[in-house]
Formats: sequence, C-alpha cells, structure tokens
Amino acid sequence: MPFVTTADGTDIFYKDWGSGRPVVLAHGWPLNSDSWEAQQLFLADNGYRAIAHDRRGHGKSTQSWNGNEMDTYADDLAALLDHLDLHDVTLVGFSTGGGEITRYIGRHGTARVAQAVLVSAVPPLMLLRDDNPGGVPIEVFDGIRAGSAADRSQLYKDLADGPFFGNNRPGVEISQGIRDAFWLQSMASGHRNAYESIAAFSATDFRDDLATFDVPTLVIHGDDDQVVPFEVGGKASAALVKGAELIVYPGAPHGITDTHKQRLGDDLLAFLNSYGA
Repeated sequence: MPFVTTADGTDIFYKDWGSGRPVVLAHGWPLNSDSWEAQQLFLADNGYRAIAHDRRGHGKSTQSWNGNEMDTYADDLAALLDHLDLHDVTLVGFSTGGGEITRYIGRHGTARVAQAVLVSAVPPLMLLRDDNPGGVPIEVFDGIRAGSAADRSQLYKDLADGPFFGNNRPGVEISQGIRDAFWLQSMASGHRNAYESIAAFSATDFRDDLATFDVPTLVIHGDDDQVVPFEVGGKASAALVKGAELIVYPGAPHGITDTHKQRLGDDLLAFLNSYGA
C-alpha cells in the first residue's frame, strides 16, 4: 500500500486515483480518506488526479502518540506533497481537514498550490473566546471529550444518528449504511489521536493563516450545519480570504460529502475547471 514516512517516522497512507492536475483531499474528524471516496472517484473520472490521505492516527496511518495537532498535520501534508512532487495542486479540506489545509498554507505557503477549497470547515476559530464572541462554548467540546473518554463508540453512533448528517431534523432520513460507514471509519482512528484532535479542531486559531491565502479560494458550507455552524465557519472564513467565493447550501448539514454528493462534486469540478480559464 502507498505510504509516505514523515520526519518523526509516522507512516501516512494515501490513495492516488486518476491522472491530470492534482487534487488533494483532507478528511474530517474522526474519519479517514474513505470519507472522500464519492468525490475522489468523481474527480478522477473527470480528468483529475485525486489523492486522499489518512491523517496521522486515523485509518491506515500510524497511530502516533504525539503530533495530534494542526502544525504536525500540516507538516504531514507537506511531506505528502513533497513526496509526490505535486505542483498546481488544489487543496480541498472538509471540517478538520479544512483546518489542516489552512495551516499548511500558513506554514508552507502556496508554491505548490493553485487553489483552495474549504468544505464545512473549522476555520477560522470554533471556540468561544473574548476575541471570538460568536464561537462555540468550551462546554460543548468538553462534552465531546467526555463522550470520547467514556464510550467513544456510542459517541460516534450518536453523531452519525444525529447532528452530523442532520438526521435529527424533521423529515430527514439518512441511510443506515451512511451512518454505519461513519461509525466504522471513526472506530479505525486511534483513541488518543481522536481524543487529542478535538482540541486541534476546536481551539486552533486559523485567522492569521487565512490572511496568507493568495490563491483562488472556494468556501462551501451548509446553513444548517450543527457541528461547525455556518456563521462560525464558512461565512467567517470567506470574509477573511480576499476574493473568496462562498457557496451556501440551504438547509444542508455538516456531512455534505455524503448528503450532497452530486452537488458537491459538480461545484468542485466547476471550480477546478475555472483554473487558468
């Protein structure tokens, strides 16, 4: 299986499908590259080289004891891009993966990057603070930590059955298969890795990173996202990136990679095809 080994000896698994200009897809918490399979297949079928990796501690990558924070996630992504010697890359990040690609640009610049896409992404800053009065209270994330420590299997089932896909909304019915796939991917993450990643996605401040964006950027977010609220995530990020395009999915939940597969694929493809046009 394809892996890249990072400076601290962590093996990062990746899937490399298709040929053409590269698109690198960074997944959400506590999932893995399989969560991108619909979009990866669609983009590869439409003339792009679609690459998706498992973040350290997730999926088939090493369950490293350390490095479960955004700086290291970004450096692992840099190791992947360097290993494959990718250029003119479109970086696409979903949820926590949006933080990963944002911190990558903040730390490593855009020499290899042509475009950026944030999908239901955690930047600019989720946590409620004095300088982020619209954020989410720390008690919410403490509750996720408590659930992770006590019974993470049930926590993941509750997320899949409820807010992640909007299955708790009247009239919404998400298939058992989609919810089971979320649980299965989540349980493939390392216990410590997933636990520590809660702080990484909730408390990391990406505002300075977003200020460094100098490539065309697309922000996609559902306005009924119960995990990363639209006002906290997509709307705020789009306002901080000069020239960013914002697409809002009315009534859409957090997990639009599954609930809005076709629309998301079409929007990604249109943005990709706009490069150099």
